[in-house]
Amino acid sequence: MEYDVVIVGAGPAGLATAIRLKQLAAAQDREVSVCVLEKGSEPGAHILSGAIMDPRGLSELLPNWRELGAPLNQAVTQDEFLFLSESGAQATPPALLPECFQNHGNYIVSLGNVVRWLAQQAEALGVEIFPGFAAAEVLYNDDGSVRGVATGNMGIGRDGEPTDAFQLGMELLAKYTVFAEGSRGHLGKQLIERFRLDEGRDPQSYGIGLKEVWEIDPARHRPGLVVHTAGWPLEPDTYGGSFLYHAENNQVYIGFVVGLDYKNPWLSPFEEFQRFKTHPVIRKHLEGGKRVSYGARAITAGGLLSLPKTVFPGGTLVGCEAGYLNASRIKGSHAAIKTGMLCAEAAFAALGQQRQHDELSAYPEAFEASWLHAELNQAKNFKQWFKKGRNTATLMTGIEQWLLPKLGVKNPP
Repeated sequence: MEYDVVIVGAGPAGLATAIRLKQLAAAQDREVSVCVLEKGSEPGAHILSGAIMDPRGLSELLPNWRELGAPLNQAVTQDEFLFLSESGAQATPPALLPECFQNHGNYIVSLGNVVRWLAQQAEALGVEIFPGFAAAEVLYNDDGSVRGVATGNMGIGRDGEPTDAFQLGMELLAKYTVFAEGSRGHLGKQLIERFRLDEGRDPQSYGIGLKEVWEIDPARHRPGLVVHTAGWPLEPDTYGGSFLYHAENNQVYIGFVVGLDYKNPWLSPFEEFQRFKTHPVIRKHLEGGKRVSYGARAITAGGLLSLPKTVFPGGTLVGCEAGYLNASRIKGSHAAIKTGMLCAEAAFAALGQQRQHDELSAYPEAFEASWLHAELNQAKNFKQWFKKGRNTATLMTGIEQWLLPKLGVKNPP
């Protein structure tokens, strides 16, 4: 099957790419064929729900998202940042809270619901979405450029032999292929190595984020409350922290992040998460409630200094596949949407020039001129400071993201 653009992954980045391509095509009365592959049973099936969303990217993609019924229903009403000891907590005065931990104007969302809604908007524009099909391999032209992807064979038995339900995988060929698999996507890893996209960049760093959704006692529910913590139960030399968001419908999204560069070989991020929930200031939110879902996922935390080259002959990396997450804000969906848009605009222009299978250099150039680059540049040292310990990281993050902006310094050294 042949398309102008094939997109691997129906997350915020992939769907934003598809939507923007169709918007541009409609505006110029051109036909651009777009296909999105999604390994889950439906868009959003593999999204860990529960996040704070900065609506800036969405407002650029779909300015009328409120009228379209986007599931951004619970605005943030209050921010708390706590430094935990084993039994106590020290709150950061609001006046000293760095901008990266301020969430005025943001929304507590189920990201799975947001993605399902984005998929509806994409399909309404004519995007073809194939759920239940994982891209198994990258296909290449004779000159080494990316030609598309192939889905895996289905209906294979435990013995590795075809069953009666066997179905041969499909080749999806495109003039440009966009990879939006999320953090540590298996095809993205291959492409980074094959095209040496990380050459000259800092080594990428990763964390694991464990997340749970709770239904809590309505008497304890404070819609819009956002709590972030640092400190106990992690040691000062271990990167990590937590979040707790009071969403709509008496739900709380609670999560714990641990950097995967921790030095203690006996540390168990899952067990640390369970200990964290016993702290008095956290327990009070959950007592009398019940956990309704849980999960974990990789987080790409290196930031701007670890961002690989995002274009190569015939393809691009967008969203967390590349590593656009702003670790200091614990936010990536707005970045995913923005990079999807920038990629789509570069691809649309190239298609209009009858180009194919070359590098979409306009995409990284547009990123460098965007508000997203400025945001990530402000936070570029966040993960690096934590390699020097929590106390140093806290001090330097305060200087770079609280003091310097007040002094009018926009770009930290």
